[in-house]
Amino acid sequence: MRIRHYSRHLLAAVTLLALLPANTQAADHQEAPRATAQLAADIGDYYAWHETNELNLALTFGTFSAPGMAANYDSTILYTLHFDTSEVADGISDFELYVRFAQNDDGDWGMRVSDSQDSTLIQGAVETILTNDQLSAWSGLADDPFFFDQTGFVNTVTTGTLSFDPTRDDVAGLNITAIVIQLPIDTVKNGGGSIQTWATTASL
Repeated sequence: MRIRHYSRHLLAAVTLLALLPANTQAADHQEAPRATAQLAADIGDYYAWHETNELNLALTFGTFSAPGMAANYDSTILYTLHFDTSEVADGISDFELYVRFAQNDDGDWGMRVSDSQDSTLIQGAVETILTNDQLSAWSGLADDPFFFDQTGFVNTVTTGTLSFDPTRDDVAGLNITAIVIQLPIDTVKNGGGSIQTWATTASL
């Protein structure tokens, strides 16, 4: 029953990825040449929210993709989700989740999620909801929730006159590669309290 509970809510989290507003303090969507040099390392947005005692995490990365294009998996990139669980936030990570991708001999991609002790929490094929008694995870292409009026931005910069149209979304219908994880909050921090979280990528 617990496994079915996780699967149902992770599927909801994947669905919500297409509905969430891009209201983070910072986002990187291909605007810098160095950020696009290694697309799979280019973080788009990172979302974190909780439902009762379940923590939901969604990290998007890579380039915008039209329907039918492949996801941006790269076995040389390490994705790290950091958690500062100190009573007084100090910006130092106290717990980490690590995500890696790899291919088998047939060229099929898989995902591995491990913890701060490098213990494998879950692993399996991408684009499949993976679940056990510790957490649930999914990775694949999702409709990017980022909203941006690129036309209005260019016109504003060119003319010096604000030209944004709140009904125009130039990235509507584009996909982006995402990692979605759901786990009990107590896995990250026992006893409740505030949590600060952020994501990084590194080339190995």
